[in-house]
Amino acid sequence: MKASNEINELVNAYCRLRDRQLAVYSKCAKRHGLTTNELFVLDILWFAPEGCTQKEICERLSSNKQTVAAIITRFWKKGYIYFEEVMEDRRNKRIRLTEAGKEYAASIIPPAAEAENVAMAELGLENLTELVDLTTRLTESMEKQFSLLKENK
Repeated sequence: MKASNEINELVNAYCRLRDRQLAVYSKCAKRHGLTTNELFVLDILWFAPEGCTQKEICERLSSNKQTVAAIITRFWKKGYIYFEEVMEDRRNKRIRLTEAGKEYAASIIPPAAEAENVAMAELGLENLTELVDLTTRLTESMEKQFSLLKENK
């Protein structure tokens, strides 16, 4: 099915909005001397007090292992994280914030999360529910359609 001009214009408008949203996170990260991915990893760790594995972070961010490993290494060298052995699977390590990491993240993540929550709340519960539903449906459709694309080799 070929997209109409109207659909194509709406796709472009949506992409511009998505890019603006990402820019908001990038500016927030930059204010704290972080990359956007570092901000996102810090956010994941902040909201996972029991810790999480590198694999879980990769899955959540849809990011590759090398990128996440580099971020984790930087945070470890700064003393912001430590590793715990996972009893069920000793090959994996649970990553948790140290006290220094919690102190560092406390000035970044809660204010950013609050700004995000207030911005979303301004839409109203009904619109926000519809936004999440539509975004879920769009994401699932994109995953399906992109999985059908042929590889160029």
